[in-house]
Amino acid sequence: MAGLVRGPPGLGVLIERTRLAVWGDPIAHSRSPQLHAAAYDVLGLGWTYERRRVAASELSSTLGSLDESWRGLSVTFPLKGEAFAAAGTLDRRAELTGAVNTLLIDPTGRPHGFNTDVGGIVRALQDDGIEAVAHARLVGAGATAASAVVALAELGAERIDVVARRPGATAPLEAIGERLGVDVVAVPFAAADHDDVAVTIATLPGEAVVPAAAARSLAAHGGLLMDVVYGHWPTALSRAWEDAGRTARSGLGMLLHQAVLQVRVFATGQVHTPLADEDAVLVAMRQAVTDD
Repeated sequence: MAGLVRGPPGLGVLIERTRLAVWGDPIAHSRSPQLHAAAYDVLGLGWTYERRRVAASELSSTLGSLDESWRGLSVTFPLKGEAFAAAGTLDRRAELTGAVNTLLIDPTGRPHGFNTDVGGIVRALQDDGIEAVAHARLVGAGATAASAVVALAELGAERIDVVARRPGATAPLEAIGERLGVDVVAVPFAAADHDDVAVTIATLPGEAVVPAAAARSLAAHGGLLMDVVYGHWPTALSRAWEDAGRTARSGLGMLLHQAVLQVRVFATGQVHTPLADEDAVLVAMRQAVTDD
């Protein structure tokens, strides 16, 4: 899945563009400024990285108002669909998911879209020793679930069960699975029992209420839990996992690794091109979020 569907031109002169930001609504909670500042300090780049509240209805006009000093944007909830629509080119992961969380702005002002959430999930699971998985489970069917389906497919998943309150919400995920040769199966939240899986990825909002019986059943058969939430911790599911003596991870690992991939995009123009001294960059970025 490497490479761009249509590659961004003229990236060699991007070195003069020094402004970056994260956009979303809400945005005050974002840890991206700390992560990116740490990376650019290690790389010796005098770039600025801001935080700005932008509503979904404002993305197009706000993007069009940027001047030539802008290099790119990190994009978070609820703007990933709008960023997808605004992008002039898409990488493979963005094209599959219909979501863009990274916009690289070329010298003509044209934005190029990437989805680094997929790689962030893959790399965070690999940190926990998950190099391959055949059968996995998602809890929730929102926007991040699409990235999780693609990430699990990249790790070799043949079947992904999706536990959702509204079974119809899984249709887009089933379509992604069909494209990737993965069997995506809707499972009711109220299911009395679940198959054993090696990995569960939860994409529910942090404040989501999960019935205690459902949480216990999911935890009993759920393997490692990656809960993409990091601002509301612990979650109902993470508590159930801990009560069952199982490992639960917050979304900080995913956040860290997707940000490393964003820095690659901003620094090299490509998501698969490693940074100079990337190990030191990763250490500094990890320290930036674990010290808070």
